[in-house]
Amino acid sequence: MTDFNTRIFVAGHKGLVGSAIVRQLESAGYRNIITRNRDELDLTNQQAVSNFFKTEEIEQVYLAAAKVGGIVANNTYPADFIYENLMIQCNIIHSAHLANVQQLLFLGSSCIYPKLAEQPMFEVALLTGTLEETNEPYAVAKIAGIKLCESFNRQYGRDYRSVMPTNLYGENDNFHPENSHVIPALLRRFHEAKLNGDNEVIAWGSGQPMREFLYVDDMADASIYVMNLSKSIYDENTEPMLSHINVGTGIDCTIRELVETVAKVVGFKGEIKFDETKPDGAPRKLMNVSRLKHLGWEYSTGLYDGLISTYTWYLDNYESTRKK
Repeated sequence: MTDFNTRIFVAGHKGLVGSAIVRQLESAGYRNIITRNRDELDLTNQQAVSNFFKTEEIEQVYLAAAKVGGIVANNTYPADFIYENLMIQCNIIHSAHLANVQQLLFLGSSCIYPKLAEQPMFEVALLTGTLEETNEPYAVAKIAGIKLCESFNRQYGRDYRSVMPTNLYGENDNFHPENSHVIPALLRRFHEAKLNGDNEVIAWGSGQPMREFLYVDDMADASIYVMNLSKSIYDENTEPMLSHINVGTGIDCTIRELVETVAKVVGFKGEIKFDETKPDGAPRKLMNVSRLKHLGWEYSTGLYDGLISTYTWYLDNYESTRKK
């Protein structure tokens, strides 16, 4: 039975996923959602996090806090990405355990899987091959987060779970021209091209690679769904050392199709060109979501509708996003 008075800590509540989880928890009727801004609680500070858990009587944790970024950011700041993410995860998971928090959900990333993993990627692909070089430090940190959860479950009987989302987009995304992921970057580029009256927009690569995208509100819904599964059902459908669950649509599209759809959503009428001198990345990255589907959850927002919602939010927040 759901207890709407449960004291829930959402770490990373201002980020893309964390903010969506807070919105959905509030909409569902949860009344004790605890959040902290970065200036109120430094998640990389072990003592500060420990003190927070000792005083706040947290009962449930959504660990959505992370240092994130695109290829450029990951290549430029690899030490920051591995150090900060390891510290955040270790501090929260360990402090939650010491404070006797029984339920925790860790949010990872599809980049945990090997660069050449068989497509679509099943959960069993974890640790079966070499990671993509550009985001290896970030991926290693996320793998460590999964293993932290599993280890506390095995040694102490905790109920710490992990979900691995595919590429996410939506409200509160990062639209920075250099550090953003592909969808917010394209939305901004096409919008500003439309405003400037540009005749063409150049997209990187050949447009042939295939990618999967999940609207962030669906990710939040899946996170809450997995958190609230009974322990017996979760344990029956996972393994002690292979406990994470993929979250996605199970459907992908070419980058060319994505670019053309974004242009349509924005209303850009000019020409689209692809710069094939730029890197394509992996030819395909698709999640196998059969485990989660078997557990009773499927996505509900298609790519076009999700892009419409995201672009509407971007327009409503255009001035603030331009400053980022």
